[in-house]
Amino acid sequence: MTVTRETVIDKLKTIKGPDFEGDIVSLGLVSEIFIADSKVFFSITVPAARAQELEPLRAAAERAVKGIPGVAGAVVALTAEKKGGGMEAPVKRPAPPPPAVPAQRPAPAAKPAPHAPASHSTGKRGVPGIEAIIAVASGKGGVGKSTTAVNIALGLSALGLKIGLLDADIYGPSVPRLLNIHGRPQTVDGKILIPMENYGLKVMSMGFLVDEETPMIWRGPMVMSALTQMLREVEWGKLDVLVVDMPPGTGDAQLTMAQAVPLAGAVIVSTPQDLALIDARKGLNMFKKVDVPLLGIVENMSYFLAPDTGKRYDIFGHGGAKREAERLGVTFLGEVPLEMGIRESSDAGAPVVVSKPDSAEAKIYRGIAAKVLERLKEESVSASAATPAIVFE
Repeated sequence: MTVTRETVIDKLKTIKGPDFEGDIVSLGLVSEIFIADSKVFFSITVPAARAQELEPLRAAAERAVKGIPGVAGAVVALTAEKKGGGMEAPVKRPAPPPPAVPAQRPAPAAKPAPHAPASHSTGKRGVPGIEAIIAVASGKGGVGKSTTAVNIALGLSALGLKIGLLDADIYGPSVPRLLNIHGRPQTVDGKILIPMENYGLKVMSMGFLVDEETPMIWRGPMVMSALTQMLREVEWGKLDVLVVDMPPGTGDAQLTMAQAVPLAGAVIVSTPQDLALIDARKGLNMFKKVDVPLLGIVENMSYFLAPDTGKRYDIFGHGGAKREAERLGVTFLGEVPLEMGIRESSDAGAPVVVSKPDSAEAKIYRGIAAKVLERLKEESVSASAATPAIVFE
């Protein structure tokens, strides 16, 4: 039985909040409804201050939708809109417009490439067609992780590899803006999501499914479900490397990725100062504990060159990440300067590796990408050597 948007809306019209004057649909609290493979995705807007109090409302809506015949699952999130110091009551917004009928295309006939040995762990199911999956992570936010992930992906692409980019930063997806990609993904036969594309990269992000300015309030199981679906229910095709832009920290998203798939390795991004390095160590230790190889550390915002005089300033200190890499015996992948052009090109959705390929900054990112590829090959050889051969006599 095919699940329709209208059926879902009719069911949601039966859901009322504890002190609302109407149902959540008539109040305009329900986002655009996205249906793929009989799974239903949407969010409910509530006041930020009442998010925890209204969790039963979200749960009730999820139960109601899951009870619709033909629905295989539902992912329902609470979102919060803040205006000024916060809202006293739910904000009424227009009902979502009917979604465009997605174009369909046949699934690729080519047989997916086998998944290459990735981490030293066993019992993890790879993603068909993807040779290696790497995570770009940081111990804290604000260190330029997403910009680094995007430019590493583009750097690997410049080396002639087929690259995908998964924006796993559920709480603050920024890859759509960084790559200037807009719109909603289409599906294959209404089931498998088709990744968006730009600059030669195949891209999937929660930012394609929710509005850019909508903050997401996610609980652990929802994070795990959303990440698993964006990873496994997407037509990635054949890729040499899938780069995963992780959310900052060491929480559910990182553990989900480390436990769900055989990660080929992790890249840690940090700034030079001690406080950032303390958090970077947490990320390093987490990946070590779940047996994910550490491909190396990138020191972002490493130094600043004054555009008028060319004088160098170590605003956040310098060399901290390199010293930490040496101390831990981890590869140091490179230093990225605090440079106006990187920020401007990122904001414009034209990353420096593709918009200014001959610039010093682009060469730095391509150098980091080359080192990442070299480390991937080393880890692949190491993993193969560690696998005992079975000899029949």
